[in-house]
Amino acid sequence: MKKILFPTDFSVASRNAFIYALKLADNLGAEVITLHVYDLPTLSAGGMPNTIKEVYDSIELENFENYKDEIPFLRKIAEENNLGHIAVSNVLKHGDFVWTLNQVAKEEKINLIVMGTEGASGLKEIFVGSMAGSVLVESNSNVLIVPKKAEFKEIKHIAFTTRFRDKDITALKDVLEIAHAFKSKVHCLYVKTGHSDVPEETIKQWKENFKDENVKFQIIENNNIKDSILVFTELEKIDILSMATYKRGFFQELFDQSLAQKLSYHVNVPILAIKVK
Repeated sequence: MKKILFPTDFSVASRNAFIYALKLADNLGAEVITLHVYDLPTLSAGGMPNTIKEVYDSIELENFENYKDEIPFLRKIAEENNLGHIAVSNVLKHGDFVWTLNQVAKEEKINLIVMGTEGASGLKEIFVGSMAGSVLVESNSNVLIVPKKAEFKEIKHIAFTTRFRDKDITALKDVLEIAHAFKSKVHCLYVKTGHSDVPEETIKQWKENFKDENVKFQIIENNNIKDSILVFTELEKIDILSMATYKRGFFQELFDQSLAQKLSYHVNVPILAIKVK
């Protein structure tokens, strides 16, 4: 059975993302593992080991109690969405968040990480300087980032941005797995600039390779890649924007501050980052 990892910090944003995790699990035939990670402060012994132990014990107990209290809320969310049948297990760990998340993902052979983000001031904050951004960069797993304002609706249209690189083929196949589960159309989007060097033959070969799939290849000629992608997302009523990820600089370039402010309404669209080795 497939496994979806859902890290939670008990926030409204993370609870909202839980619905996406459950819906994906239901359609993909997967189970959900919820994870709460907390950190212990670094304290100097100073001749008071008993006091330090008491502090640590108190922090651990508080996190355990908070997590225990959160589980009924998550169960209620599942039941309210007719998803109470989804197998859900719960894990509590202490340590660095990203490192611990990656360890659990590796140990549990996680197929997808689904996590929420506040997305308070635009898409840039999803990728740059946020916990979600750190997970996108440092995780070896595919990651679905769900903005706080996103409300789950049937996934009918998934956009996949590409430059027709060979390694993008694997990423597109991962996207198609989700598309099959929801009977969605995939819009394979290429923004052709004046500096684009993708041969027409390569595009024709892609179309041939995926002719039996519900994939629509769409090419936009525009020198502004960032605007083109985000406007396309709005016009085509895209439910999930997906892309192959290679490095952090890609996100910093794609979602600069001015564009994020100008098109901040796009924060409602979940982002699926497909990790390409």
